[in-house]
Amino acid sequence: MQYTFITDTVALESFCTKASLCRAIAVDTEFVRTRTLYPQLGLIQLFDGEQLVLVDPQKIDDFSSLTTLLTNPDVVKVLHSCSEDLETFWQAFKIMPAPVFDSQFAASVVGMGTSLGYAKLVELMLNVTVDKGESRTDWLARPLSEEQCAYAANDVLYLLQLYPELKAKVEEQGKLAWIYAEIAALANKKQSLIPLDSVYLGITHNWQLSGKSLLVLQRLAAWRMETARQRDMALNFVVKEQNLLEIAKRQPKSKPNLLSIPGINHHEVRIHGDAILAIVESCQHAPVDTYPPRVERLTEYPQFKQVSAAVRDICVQVAEELAVPIEMVGSKKQVNQLISWCWFKRDETQALGLIPDLISNWRAEYFIPKLTLLEGLGLTDKLKRNQSKVAS
Repeated sequence: MQYTFITDTVALESFCTKASLCRAIAVDTEFVRTRTLYPQLGLIQLFDGEQLVLVDPQKIDDFSSLTTLLTNPDVVKVLHSCSEDLETFWQAFKIMPAPVFDSQFAASVVGMGTSLGYAKLVELMLNVTVDKGESRTDWLARPLSEEQCAYAANDVLYLLQLYPELKAKVEEQGKLAWIYAEIAALANKKQSLIPLDSVYLGITHNWQLSGKSLLVLQRLAAWRMETARQRDMALNFVVKEQNLLEIAKRQPKSKPNLLSIPGINHHEVRIHGDAILAIVESCQHAPVDTYPPRVERLTEYPQFKQVSAAVRDICVQVAEELAVPIEMVGSKKQVNQLISWCWFKRDETQALGLIPDLISNWRAEYFIPKLTLLEGLGLTDKLKRNQSKVAS
C-alpha cells in the first residue's frame, strides 16, 4: 500500500490544495479516549483518489489548510460512522467537516443493514476483507508500526472506493439530501453543551430524589461536569455517577461520613472531599424556591403506553412509506425523546436547545402532519411555542 506520512505544514498544504479540486475525499481519524472527557487526536487519514496521506497531528502546528479543506462546501467528505470523528475534529480544531456523506447511514438508507461496521460494508460491496487487528492501538504513542499505518490507511482506501456505488444507490431513491442533513444535525448536537445546572437531568435514578437532596445532586453534577471539562477527565474518573446519587441522598457532613458511603474510595475523598462537602453544606440552608422541580418520568403518565405505541405505529407507517428500516426512521429512544419534550417541563433536549429528531431535519415533513393528529401527545401546542426553533 502506498501512503505518505505527513509531519510538516508544507506537505499538508500541498495535499490539501490538490484535494480541494476533488469532488470527494475519504476522511478518518484515530484517537484515544480512555481517561479523558474529550477524544485525543492521534492520526488523520485522508485519500483523494490519487494520494493517501496519514497526517501526524503531533508534528504540525498550522492546520489551516486542512480545516479549510474539511469545511469546503464543494468537496464531499466521506466518513463511516462519523459521530466520534466529528467530535474529535470539533475538539481539536473547533470546526465541523461539511458536507459529510456517512457510508454507514447511507447503507442503512438503501436497505443494506443498520449500523453496519466498516469492515462488513467493505466485504459486502468490494469483496475485500479488512484486517481490524490494530483497532486497540495507542494512537498517541510514537513511532507507529507499519502494521498500524497500514490499518489506518485501509480505513480511507476502501472508503473512497465504495463511495460512488453507494452514492448512486442513494440517489436512485432520491434520498441523498437525507445523508447530508442527518450528519449536519449530528454535528449540531456535538457542538451543543448542556448548561451546568441541567447536567443532573442525565443522572441515572435522579427521579429517586426530591427537595434538598435533588438540589445537592444538581450542584454535585454541575461541579463534576465543570471539573471534567476543565481538567479533561472522564466523568467517572472525577467521581462515579452512582456515588453522586448516594452523596445526595445521605448528605454527609464530614470526611469520615463521606468514606462510610458504599462505593466512595479514599482517592475520591482525598482529591475531592473538601469540594464535595462544601457543596453539600451550601445546600443545607438554601431557600426552598431554589430546589429543582421534581424529575418527571414517562412511566408516571397513565397515557404513556398508549401514546408511545401510537407514535411507534407512525414510525412503522413512515418507514413503510419510505421503504427504509424502522430503526433508521425512529428508534425507541427517539420516540421517548419526543414524548418527554412534549410533556415534561424540563428535559435534556430542551436544556440543550434542540428539537426532537422525529420532528426536525428531513424527518419533519413525514412525521409532523401525522403526529399533530395524535391525541394525547400535545405536539401542536409545543410546536407553536417552539416555532422559530422548528423552522430553523
